[in-house]
Amino acid sequence: MNFRRFPVALLLVFVAQTIPFFASAKPKSKPLDRPKLVVGMVVDQMRYDFLYRYWDQYSEGGFKRLLKDGYSFENTQYNYVPTHTGPGHASIYTGTTPATHGIVGNDWYDCETGLNMYCTQDQSAGTIGSKSVYGQMSPNNLKASTITDELRLATNMRSKVIGVCLKDRGSILPSGHMPSAAYWYDGSIGGWITSTYYAQNLPAWVEAYNAKKPAEKYLSQPWNTLLPLNEYTQSTPDDNEFENPFKGATRPAFPHNLPVLRNGTSDILRNTPFGNTFTREFAMEVIKQEKMGQGNFTDFLALSFSATDYIGHQFGPNSVETQDTYLRLDKDIAEFLTFLDKQFGKKNVLVFLTADHGVNHVQNYLKSLNMPGGSNSPVALKDSLDKHLQKELGPGNWISTYDNQQVYLNRKLIESKKIPLRDVQQKTVAFLQKNSAVAKVVSAEELRITQWHEGLLGMMQRGFHPQRSGDVLVAYHPGWLEGYGGPSTKGTSHGTNGRYDTHVPLIFYGWNVKKGQSSEEVYITDIAPTLAQWLKIQEPSGCIGKALQHKMK
Repeated sequence: MNFRRFPVALLLVFVAQTIPFFASAKPKSKPLDRPKLVVGMVVDQMRYDFLYRYWDQYSEGGFKRLLKDGYSFENTQYNYVPTHTGPGHASIYTGTTPATHGIVGNDWYDCETGLNMYCTQDQSAGTIGSKSVYGQMSPNNLKASTITDELRLATNMRSKVIGVCLKDRGSILPSGHMPSAAYWYDGSIGGWITSTYYAQNLPAWVEAYNAKKPAEKYLSQPWNTLLPLNEYTQSTPDDNEFENPFKGATRPAFPHNLPVLRNGTSDILRNTPFGNTFTREFAMEVIKQEKMGQGNFTDFLALSFSATDYIGHQFGPNSVETQDTYLRLDKDIAEFLTFLDKQFGKKNVLVFLTADHGVNHVQNYLKSLNMPGGSNSPVALKDSLDKHLQKELGPGNWISTYDNQQVYLNRKLIESKKIPLRDVQQKTVAFLQKNSAVAKVVSAEELRITQWHEGLLGMMQRGFHPQRSGDVLVAYHPGWLEGYGGPSTKGTSHGTNGRYDTHVPLIFYGWNVKKGQSSEEVYITDIAPTLAQWLKIQEPSGCIGKALQHKMK
């Protein structure tokens, strides 16, 4: 063609029509490889050693399947104190610590209002699904974004994110500030509820699910052991002095007669392994009814099993009840993984399993074995400190409260007396450091002006938030824990910097995960950036962790 003689106008038309043809002829780029669904499984109060303590009695399809076919970080640690459910769930999903995300405990004292604040408390929210107050909750106290928030932002809100847990905080904090839904258990109805923060009504399928009274099948029969009692060789004798019986029972021994012990409510379900089964069944229904993993964008189910925590507190980690609960949870996980296989295939779902904290041994049990440790009474500690400050500073209520191993001083009184707050903090530190149970005491002022990166002080600093933490923070010696009202004589707790509280499982399984394990120390804050890298999205806003993919090669 002689373009010199070709009219310019026709030439422009020819070019305009030809360019799209050649452009369309180019091969389209493939979409990024992402899983259809991410499932975060958090087992409340699961110490790392529980992965192996009952190994011989686990099935091939539960914990063993995750360990054999997934990648296990065998030395995963919490890098802050205190180690509790609220901070643990928040840290897993934000990739940072209480110093940044602000969830310094399950509860804390609000110096401005003089009231106690629950970590997901929101008086502006209402209950959806029942007439109780248990739905007056939201994630508003969480000061950083979550990996689930970032997934929603990255997909222009097209990814579905749903939280499921018996505990409200185990559903609300992981699912973030703008999930598709979040559900938790209300024992007053034996079903699942949410709050007006998320919706004005329960979906019709959840209402229908609750209407069937699903908790009743588990509470209409006694809790007996899964195996013959003589096969629970990893536990102390069933009937012993270290465990708390159910209210209304005379001894903490099998069988537990749930139809009688429930006393007209369904809340006792939390303290049985059937609470985990109930949670697993509902989670499967969520996936099916909400068609999760069936769209063009990755969806995320934040799933937490809480019965392990309630049972651990009541009976302790060496009890037959705890062993039976983990054997049953193993079967629940096996059934859930099989369900995921059928729904999506084995390579389309990314699963991780971890815990929000560990647990200490029952203190009287340790004492019976001549092991170091003990239980401190927060009431006695507060009373003795109060008397000391009155002697030093004069009459007055110098302490607003002592909670969560922290002293909240009466700042209004201190200000009215024109006493420097720092002076009262230092007097408090000096007195508490003499307590035989206490390993370290540090003031808020020290944490504010000094930066510790390692050791116990580094852990205390990462758990400290200036607007929410106390004026003086306490850490106990190894083996010691803080009772609730007085010294703990039966059952147990957590919250310390002991390895029994900080060392938890971390297993990645499924989509693009290679088999293997690592003994290198990693931190709970590394989970969120690892997920972000796999999903090709932004890390959460306060994230301090590091992605772990390079360790899995």
